[in-house]
Amino acid sequence: MSGKGEDFRFSEEALIGLEDFRRRQPPPDAELVPAAEGRSRARQRPHYWGHRERLRQRFRAGGHAAMQEYELLELLLFNAIPRIDVKPLAKTLLATFGDLNGVVAASEHRLMQVPGVTERVHLQLKLVEAFAHRMARSRVMERSVLSSWDALMTYCKTVMAYRETEQFRILFLDAKNVLIADEEQAKGTVNHVPVYPREVAKRALELNASAIILVHNHPSGDPSPSRADIDMTTQIVDACNAIGVKLHDHVIIGKGRDASFRALGLI
Repeated sequence: MSGKGEDFRFSEEALIGLEDFRRRQPPPDAELVPAAEGRSRARQRPHYWGHRERLRQRFRAGGHAAMQEYELLELLLFNAIPRIDVKPLAKTLLATFGDLNGVVAASEHRLMQVPGVTERVHLQLKLVEAFAHRMARSRVMERSVLSSWDALMTYCKTVMAYRETEQFRILFLDAKNVLIADEEQAKGTVNHVPVYPREVAKRALELNASAIILVHNHPSGDPSPSRADIDMTTQIVDACNAIGVKLHDHVIIGKGRDASFRALGLI
């Protein structure tokens, strides 16, 4: 280093040594082991040191397209679980629930049965689910659903396809077929949901709706209409006809596909 008042520079050797020192330091979220517990153990460098930052850098550089599902889930779990390797938990969750959709939509009861899942993990997953629902819903609210049918089905699948019990929703439309309300009318069991045609018609009158679309899911994954589904739909058609409300369609959502009553010639 030069004298007082003059510029100074570190030597190349010093800079290399500084960089080497930096690389050897644990990341901020690393769990350190006191040397008193054993010198050999304290010197070990956990394989996951730096993994979190490398994964974040990959996501920043290339987005999600080139990443595996378990890696995306790891990124999410980082926010809920500090200082440990979360890759095993991410892979366990995917193996248990099938894919990211299944993990995010899983109930609290089933999630908490997976070793390693905490309340904070459950919260992170439910926040992601809430964002997905809101984003899909924003693409169909206050728009003509008949001209944006694909977006409507995407929304319905996002909300309902991976539910563990049956859910029955009604989409209420105005005279221009613009969606004015989306309401969950009933929840049921794994293979049944109670629906009352008079209540459907009553709610349509309250909202001054001109038409409705019925949507419910089959947790089994098979969207084929049951005899009970067909009979219930016929009763709702009759109730709506009596008050001048049109039933455009009844769609059953499965995990991989959906079934339209209108396309099947059932209404």
